[in-house]
Amino acid sequence: MHGWIILDKPVGLGSTQAVSAVKRALRTGEYGKFKVGHGGTLDPLASGVLPIAVGEATKLAGRMLDSDKIYDFTIGFGVQTDTLDAEGVEIASSPIRPTLHAVEAVLPRFTGPIEQVPPAYSALKIDGERAYDLARAGEDVVLASRAVTIHSLNSSPELHSGETLSEITLTAHVSKGTYIRSLARDIALALGTVGHVTMLRRIKAGPFALTDSISLDKLAELAIARGLEQILLPLRAGLDDIPALSLTPDQAGALRQGRVLTGIARDDGLHFAMLDDVPVALVEVRDQSVLVVRGFNL
Repeated sequence: MHGWIILDKPVGLGSTQAVSAVKRALRTGEYGKFKVGHGGTLDPLASGVLPIAVGEATKLAGRMLDSDKIYDFTIGFGVQTDTLDAEGVEIASSPIRPTLHAVEAVLPRFTGPIEQVPPAYSALKIDGERAYDLARAGEDVVLASRAVTIHSLNSSPELHSGETLSEITLTAHVSKGTYIRSLARDIALALGTVGHVTMLRRIKAGPFALTDSISLDKLAELAIARGLEQILLPLRAGLDDIPALSLTPDQAGALRQGRVLTGIARDDGLHFAMLDDVPVALVEVRDQSVLVVRGFNL
């Protein structure tokens, strides 16, 4: 059991609880003990794609944190909360409601490289303390802006341009480190009003989409039937953007011992080293030398 289980996380469940659900499923199916971790936190109020790494795939979970994400999210106009989502307390209000035409006019300002101030209620650390812990304690939390990239930002095609909106649902393809709650706040402010996220659904995380995901009920059902292999995606699935590097048995043995391979005629960069169908390591090719980044015990 080394690979990925992609959950369609429901609203109300934390990412660590989702990891616990997979651990419980492995115990129920008597698969033995395996490391389990998630590939990127999804807030309890958010739903959607949550990659869960099992076994040796946990060595690649960090790469999921660096991957692009795609979200559907709804901005409710007229109220801003302290958490910037529906869980928070109202801190500002406005009677102004924008038209679709006005929304679409400001979206280009939030597309491409932008600077963004993360929410006070976030897991970022200030002097070793989580920002949300400081905010809950009543302290003023001021976070520095950060550079992120919004690759695309689109509204629903069914709306009419002159229609006045109490809310709008958008789809955003974003880089790592992007906070959708901050994006919603800033779009509302650019429209001369305030707003907060009322719905957030992740529809893609790195290479994994909703079509790859399963519900918690399905997870439990397959665990009882000892059928988790049916939904376990291979280790390689998390690295579909990285070219494979085929090895001979001698080369595989050398990499497993931590040695450097030389004279490999490949372009520089990351590769997924394989011995037949067995993953050996995530490697970096540099000047025709192959160095192990993460080795797999398979």
